[in-house]
Amino acid sequence: MASRIKNMTEGKPVFLIVTFALPLMVGNVFQQLYTVVDTMVVGKALGVGALAALGAADWLNWMMLGTIQGLTQGFGILMAQEFGAGRLERLRKVVGNATVLSALGAVLLLVIGQLIARPVLVLLQTPEEIIGNALLYLRIMFLGIPIVMAYNFLASILRSLGDGKTPLHAMIVAALTNIVLDLLFVLGFHWGIAGAAVATLIGQMVSILFCFRHIRKIEMLTLQRSDFRMEGHLGRRLLFLGSPMALQSVIISVGGMIVQFVVNGFGVLFIAGFTATNKLYGVLEVAATSYGYAMITYVGQNLGAGKIDRIRRGMRAAVGVAMVTSVAIGAAMILFGKIVLGWFISGTPQEVEQTMQVAYFYLAVMSICLPILYLLHVTRSAIQGMGNTVLPMVSGIAEFLMRALTAVLLPLAVGETGIFFAEVMAWAGADIILVISYRKTIREVSRFQRKESAFPDRTGR
Repeated sequence: MASRIKNMTEGKPVFLIVTFALPLMVGNVFQQLYTVVDTMVVGKALGVGALAALGAADWLNWMMLGTIQGLTQGFGILMAQEFGAGRLERLRKVVGNATVLSALGAVLLLVIGQLIARPVLVLLQTPEEIIGNALLYLRIMFLGIPIVMAYNFLASILRSLGDGKTPLHAMIVAALTNIVLDLLFVLGFHWGIAGAAVATLIGQMVSILFCFRHIRKIEMLTLQRSDFRMEGHLGRRLLFLGSPMALQSVIISVGGMIVQFVVNGFGVLFIAGFTATNKLYGVLEVAATSYGYAMITYVGQNLGAGKIDRIRRGMRAAVGVAMVTSVAIGAAMILFGKIVLGWFISGTPQEVEQTMQVAYFYLAVMSICLPILYLLHVTRSAIQGMGNTVLPMVSGIAEFLMRALTAVLLPLAVGETGIFFAEVMAWAGADIILVISYRKTIREVSRFQRKESAFPDRTGR
């Protein structure tokens, strides 16, 4: 297991970032594979109505997932910093306290999810013919919130230590499990949209067992009962890092729900086409999220080691690699997007044609503008890795405002197609805040390091 732990404070930044990100990319590919299979099975076997129901549930489901990922990523920042600084006893205490907070957060989110599911769908004016399936899907997914929290927390521990391979293997096993169960539950047992939800949760459960088995082999993470005893200062520090990231996801999700509200007014076929492309969103950003995770770990470890110049070099390398990757993925989706979208859509020839027109136009807009999204992920993660999760939350507010205003106003000027630019405008708004914030944060960190060097006796080390 020790060989999978990666010290990112030494070596070429571009090599470290890419080699850390690559296993995560492969894992994300498998994760997107079962998302695609979910959508394909539902869309082809159950029709455009069921596909539209998935779309109606998307943003509320993503809000819960994003909240969980925000919390656990925030906890992982402090783990990476303690590991980079070589404070292993403190690292164990951080993991123990974060475990307690994650468990409490899972219970709270489960209750909230069940309470708000139907009222939110009604508020969004979800069409009557799809609201039943959308609600059923959300009820099941929200019951599985503790499962989703457990996987993301365990994966954040591994990533904070530089281990991107174990989450990759866990995701491969989970994806294959999910695909088999999707086919069995939906096509074999005829459980409908509920079968897709259950298959997803069982797949995540398998990934939990896989990650937990490997974490138990890491000697430095052998926890004592005392490590789980909450410390007020440490708990507040973890929540200070995790809460803004979670709140950022909530803010972004509310903007997405406003978009969904507008889309719901365009009818079931438009919703289905919009959903088909949204299910490929993860494919578009498959490398962006991986570079983001790599930057959180890279920056966190180098900050802990006091190597600020390496953070700057790593940032330049990551942006360059991200731009090249985004152009390649965007070009591939423009060339082959219609083929992939065709896997999701079924119905009469007229229904398929109308749905495809909506889906491909939306896909083309996002593919052309993909470098904007990749810059967002790299820059935001670098700031978070430096321990500042508030400024990225501010960028989430900018993202919300741009997404909501574009969704509401642009269709009034140019018609239905205006809604397709809401996502791109949200990325651009966030990028403006993030680029300025990165420059501000790296200067502050550099000044702090100079003060530490001048007065080493004040560091407490």
